Amino acid sequence: MSKKESRWSRRNFLKTTAVAGLGSIIAPMADLASGADKASVVPARPFGKTGANVSILSLGGMFNVASNQLLMKKAMDWGVTYWDTADCYQRGSEKGIGKFFSRQPDAREKIFLVSKSDARDPDRMTRLLNRSLDRMKTDYIDLYFVHAVSRINELDSRTKAWAEEAKAAGKIRFFGFSTHRNMEECLLQAARLGWIDGIMMTYNYRLMHSADMRRAVDACVNAGIGLTAMKTMGGGQVRTNSETELELAGRFLEKGFTDAQAKLKAVWQNPNIASICSQMPNMNILMSNVAAAMDKTQLSARDTSLLQRYAKETRSAYCTGCTAICESSVEGEPPIGDVMRYLMYCNSYDDYKLAADSFNKIPEKIRRRLAHLDYSKAENDCPQGLPIARLMREAKKKLET
Repeated sequence: MSKKESRWSRRNFLKTTAVAGLGSIIAPMADLASGADKASVVPARPFGKTGANVSILSLGGMFNVASNQLLMKKAMDWGVTYWDTADCYQRGSEKGIGKFFSRQPDAREKIFLVSKSDARDPDRMTRLLNRSLDRMKTDYIDLYFVHAVSRINELDSRTKAWAEEAKAAGKIRFFGFSTHRNMEECLLQAARLGWIDGIMMTYNYRLMHSADMRRAVDACVNAGIGLTAMKTMGGGQVRTNSETELELAGRFLEKGFTDAQAKLKAVWQNPNIASICSQMPNMNILMSNVAAAMDKTQLSARDTSLLQRYAKETRSAYCTGCTAICESSVEGEPPIGDVMRYLMYCNSYDDYKLAADSFNKIPEKIRRRLAHLDYSKAENDCPQGLPIARLMREAKKKLET
């Protein structure tokens, strides 16, 4: 494409942004702000075989919940009643939820409450569960996850017995795990266990169409496991650096929604995904996501094709979490997948504090070696073609404190 044609495309994109952005996109958000159509709330879907129905949009709690009590009230009013947090989240997420329930005790029965434990041994899981209950001022948690499972052998017969005891004691209703790495294998093997109620996994337009992910999701659906998608932006916003990106962003704006809203819609079009967990730390993001959830416009086959093309063209900028491939091929098996996720928090989500706090929890001995290991085999084997060595050096330089 000539420079003249490229400039023309960019002018068209900016013109489309001006027209569609001021009309179709802002209007539903303004309706929410004004209280129009008060009967409308975010739709709900069944959560696996549990018998529970959950809102298709979940309020992710990895932000300063204590200082955002109004946001939580509006989320509940708009039907965002699936709330997700974890004992290890920074910024007092569980305490912020407890503050909300203390002030509005009638709200508890309306909320499908999820928390997570980063422990694996039963005794510590019990201590953390009790602490979470105390922090959130509640007698029970609807769904309790083992946090960030990367291999299914992190769960065993002791885990199953612990979950059964916690259910019998009325402290949790359902049990499962979250996973950012090797998701497809974790889902497949969880479907064979017979005692997992729910899973939260990285799932987005980049991952959802692969044969492995489709097979894993189908296995969980057949096993009656409720599924929650996270990391649905697939690495952040469309940057409009290439013609595909321009076409993608411009097309969605013409249809009345942003590329971020389109990425949510791509996931919701799979009816087997019960909910999307989204970090919504301010009212603008909450309103935008709620508007997308309430809107009934479907993505077309052309829209889906464009997203897949964009995913293919930008694959070397996104880690899909298949760390079983890369980490085992490097001396000492460094946490490549975790470091990639922390870089994403920094570069794509503009959340340097979360990225740095997470990165510096990696033991100092491992961090010291990250920039000096030989990643050549890992790079050669990486399906995404990621420049792993360069990214490990970038993470250490940017995030180490």
